[in-house]
Amino acid sequence: MAAVASSSPIGFTRVSGLHVSSSSEISGQTKLHCKPTISSSKSELFGGAVSVNLGNNSGRRRLPAVHVVSPRAVSDSNSSQTCLDPDASTSVLGIILGGGAGTRLYPLTKKRAKPAVPLGANYRLIDIPVSNCLNSNISKIYVLTQFNSASLNRHLSRAYASNMGGYKNEGFVEVLAAQQSPENPNWFQGTADAVRQYLWLFEEHDVLEFLVLAGDHLYRMDYEKFIQAHRETDADITVAALPMDEKRATAFGLMKIDEEGRIIEFAEKPKGEQLKAMRVQAYLYDGYWEDIGTIEAFYNANLRITKKPVPDFSFYDRSSPIYTQSRYLPPSKMLNADVTDSVIGEGCVIKTDADRRLLAARGGVPIGIGKNSHIKRAIIDKNARVGEDVKIINSDNVQEAARETEGYFIKSGIVTVIKDALIPSGTII
Repeated sequence: MAAVASSSPIGFTRVSGLHVSSSSEISGQTKLHCKPTISSSKSELFGGAVSVNLGNNSGRRRLPAVHVVSPRAVSDSNSSQTCLDPDASTSVLGIILGGGAGTRLYPLTKKRAKPAVPLGANYRLIDIPVSNCLNSNISKIYVLTQFNSASLNRHLSRAYASNMGGYKNEGFVEVLAAQQSPENPNWFQGTADAVRQYLWLFEEHDVLEFLVLAGDHLYRMDYEKFIQAHRETDADITVAALPMDEKRATAFGLMKIDEEGRIIEFAEKPKGEQLKAMRVQAYLYDGYWEDIGTIEAFYNANLRITKKPVPDFSFYDRSSPIYTQSRYLPPSKMLNADVTDSVIGEGCVIKTDADRRLLAARGGVPIGIGKNSHIKRAIIDKNARVGEDVKIINSDNVQEAARETEGYFIKSGIVTVIKDALIPSGTII
């Protein structure tokens, strides 16, 4: 048996007789959707119920009847007709969790939700799971948020057209913010509670599975293979997981799996007999994966994009592109510059700029970084103004410091200059 840590994509499909708690119950029944002459094998997907602990409120909720069979399940012996698994674009609903307040990523989350944090010069974290969904033919996507959602909402509305999903225009990427209602007077009490509070909306979609994803992970994954494995193993719930070494294991939820990939122990709840009664399957993912949950993880992930000879995560994979908002900016320009191991977004200018010197002479500090500045192990957020002859090198090796009024924080020894902050010329950090 191996110990693994969950990377958080979860698929729900057919289940039978599972009772974890009375908090919420989802059930669906699957039937053959072929001509009556077709005979079926035992690999048909017959529905039951799934119970998931999604919060303190109780109530039974049922999905509408659905029609699906496995590619191996049904064949017509007379005409050799076969009914295949339904297309992911019509049978799967993507649900991306926007996360909490993002305190570990502060100050990058001071004015934005965690999934809206910039990544790789041109992108936002939310572009990763959304692109994975679109590349996996999943075009119905909800993003659940509660904190600082204005920037995220604006990005999604501009980046992803409302007419996705083919000629029928059935696809969408929509933000669902926390809201109070007579049935749910409280804000989201956690990620599972966020899903529970919007079950009424999810159930309006005639789908077979919910694919629940984290919005702050960096990885590239084909969800269609994940969903197919989920259906073939006949599991109630399938959790995509990553083998983890002992050094990093304490930071994640740990699972033990048997030889067939079934989860038999979990470091968090559910526990004991409840877990043994569940048909919970692990789907082992062996690609690059990183939880962008801390300043240090964010810093390292961005540097690894420039890793030679092959980066840990590449934005240049044409077979599985990462989508984002089109900004229509001019190409970046570098004059008399020596730049290596860098990813530079569009619209950047790296040169000695007379206009910048003129503005500085008038007492202002332009957006960007002034001449003769030395910056090491630091993150400079959007629209920050760093003057000339500035040294951000943390020579005293300070690990933690909060200097918000001065425009920066230090976490894990990494200096983060706050969005829109001003660092005057001659400053030494």
